[in-house]
Amino acid sequence: MSSMSTVVKTAARATSRGFRDLLPRRDDLLQVRRHPRRDLLAGVTVAIIALPLALGYGVASGLGAAAGLTTAIVAGAIAAVFGGSNLQVSGPTGAMTVVLAPMVLSYGLGGVFTACVMAGIILIVLAATGVARYVRLIPAPVVEGFTAGIAAIIFVQQIPVMLGVPAPPDQKVLVGAWQSLREFTADPQWTGVLIAAAVAGVTLLGAHWRPKIPFSLLTIIGATIVVELTPITAAEIGALPATLPAPSLDFLELSAIPSLAWSAVTIAGICALESLLSATVADRMRGKGERHDSNRELFGQGLSNMFAPLFGGMPASAAISRTAVNVRAGAGSRLAAFTHAAGLAVIALAAAPLVAHIPLAALAGVLIATAVRMLELGVLRTFGKVSRADGIIMLVTAILTLAHDLLAAIAVGVAVAGISAIRQIAGATRAERVGHEGDIATFRLDGPLFFAVTHRLLHTFTDPHGFSAVVFRCAKVSTIDSSGALLLRDVIETLESAGKHVHLAGVREDHQRALTAVGVLPRLAATGRVHPHTPAALAAAREQLAAAALGCAPARKGFGSATIRGRRSAVPHKGAGGQRRSGTEVPTNFTHAVARRPHSGRRGRPVERPGTATSAHATSARR
Repeated sequence: MSSMSTVVKTAARATSRGFRDLLPRRDDLLQVRRHPRRDLLAGVTVAIIALPLALGYGVASGLGAAAGLTTAIVAGAIAAVFGGSNLQVSGPTGAMTVVLAPMVLSYGLGGVFTACVMAGIILIVLAATGVARYVRLIPAPVVEGFTAGIAAIIFVQQIPVMLGVPAPPDQKVLVGAWQSLREFTADPQWTGVLIAAAVAGVTLLGAHWRPKIPFSLLTIIGATIVVELTPITAAEIGALPATLPAPSLDFLELSAIPSLAWSAVTIAGICALESLLSATVADRMRGKGERHDSNRELFGQGLSNMFAPLFGGMPASAAISRTAVNVRAGAGSRLAAFTHAAGLAVIALAAAPLVAHIPLAALAGVLIATAVRMLELGVLRTFGKVSRADGIIMLVTAILTLAHDLLAAIAVGVAVAGISAIRQIAGATRAERVGHEGDIATFRLDGPLFFAVTHRLLHTFTDPHGFSAVVFRCAKVSTIDSSGALLLRDVIETLESAGKHVHLAGVREDHQRALTAVGVLPRLAATGRVHPHTPAALAAAREQLAAAALGCAPARKGFGSATIRGRRSAVPHKGAGGQRRSGTEVPTNFTHAVARRPHSGRRGRPVERPGTATSAHATSARR
């Protein structure tokens, strides 16, 4: 009973230490005190850039502009305090918009908010268990293909808004955009198209001309003024609340939790992927030894997704575009991201009546420009040039993201990338005969010996005609799994059943466990056929063949101890310092029990001992 209590207490202390590591630290406060003025200015700059994006993503998700603005404020502030990066800016993103749009139609607002809380809990569990480090294993072509697919979806989602023709709510994005286009051609209204095109065009050109000027906000202000001061009519955002709503759990639907499980996993997966990638990009942009804490980042994102729905917010994650603006503006601490959230709160309180008059087509233009900028054509071309496989991986991921499901696209992309990597690694494995000496054939194994190469290599070794002994040089084998060890065992058994002597040379210490587990190493070591290097293996093989030719040790067809003149005798071998070792260990110096005195042949004639030739061959092999 006492031992069980000890285990429970130890686990509780470990869990407590783990959660303490996820909480804010004193270093965070010291970082804030270094350049507060510069961080405040960077935060204001990001807030100006983030306002139209927050409104646009809220509208595109189906939750409304107020939900997008609330998310940028609440989630942005919580993630700034509890996240794992000094530079990260969080809020609504395009990838989340893609996930949420069909979810709103299927489960309603209450279902979306419930799934968001569930996703926050999942993220906290991932942070506590240290799973964040595995997100880094996602290949770059998968990430770029995913990003390209997201950009395409954001662009297509804006077509019905731009045309002023709502898409059918129960249709896929592509199908809905196509039907809206067909209805538009029957009765075209060009106002929304012209507003969206003008906003998108000016935003893209201005960003290329003067990257530091917030053209997205300026174009929205200009479009709003034009619509208000001229007879032009266009659909507007509508009234926004002047304050944040009081926190509430009235939306929580416990009965819907089982049906929302996959949606919650999807939200958590997208949030983890975007946030950790964004943090990595921020570290690289800042340099100077900047490094984020992946587990703390997921913890902060989990908290933000748990609390944002209480105020009517939508699921959030770190935003690469806003984070990049933050870094370029000179941010060095969390104060900048927190200032961004506070600045948006001030705008929501002071300018809510003005924001209500922004045309929806103008927000569509901003999102179209964002989608175009997400498509980094230079990077896409680079991956296509690097290898054909990378291009295929990127294309498959993008198509699945656009046409099917985001997490499924990532899973398939990672699977295809894994298969491609295994194929390339398997192609690097070499097994070739590098020479022969009399009746001894030498094979060199180079690269990993694992499941993907076993079938290809099986026929390489099993038919060395004209040789009585085979030496396998294993020093350049990088890794051996169970399939590789079984392959080597099958090859050795096949060769020995054909009456050939098999020796291993240069088996690395970290490979001995696999070869011992399948029975290869102990049985060969017991008969002195495991050697530290190739010259020793060749010398032992020559001695064994010479002894067999003299009738002292005839060729055997199995494993075990050597047979000398009809008697079974374990072959003694010595390790360093002359100590005898067990036959299951690999000795560092092997000595064959071969008689050194002259023997008589069948007809009584003396037979010369081949010591001189053996020494010459050994010297040649060492060279």
